[in-house]
Amino acid sequence: MRTLRATALVTAPPLLLAAAGTMHPRHLTAATAGHWAGLHIVLLPVFPLLVLGLLVPLWGRPVRGVDGGLTVVAWAGCLGYAAYYTGLDAVAGISAGTVADTAAHGAVGRLFTTGDALGRAGVYALTIAALATCTVLLRRHGPRVLPAARWSSWRAGPSSAAMSSGRAAWSPCSASPWVSAC
Repeated sequence: MRTLRATALVTAPPLLLAAAGTMHPRHLTAATAGHWAGLHIVLLPVFPLLVLGLLVPLWGRPVRGVDGGLTVVAWAGCLGYAAYYTGLDAVAGISAGTVADTAAHGAVGRLFTTGDALGRAGVYALTIAALATCTVLLRRHGPRVLPAARWSSWRAGPSSAAMSSGRAAWSPCSASPWVSAC
């Protein structure tokens, strides 16, 4: 049950955003402004939840040493992403959508410029968080956490060592090295 809960926790936000992305207007115009702003208002709390995929594997108190330092760097990057990307959503999503169909529609370009700067800072913070998280997981669990290692294990089929232990080379548990229930 713990594995299922953790999987749902880290996959729900990106799936929700992907579904919402299919309804997002391609361009902001006076005709799409209300839908644009409304969608961004609804999604405002969802964007910060994307970092759960990086936080859940590092759950718990950081240990002393390199892994603990990288964990704190990952947490800080997640916080930076949550703050700055939410800023992007508020400025370029909600604000721009709100003024696009008013007399102040000329401000949309400036709002997009500001939102772009906020979003860029958020993406840089998320990149740092992802690299720190990957480094910690690689140090803890070895190369089996790398996507290429999974693909080659899956394509090759169960290894003889894995077969003799009764566990296949690729399993949902090997895909989630941070879940202790496996």
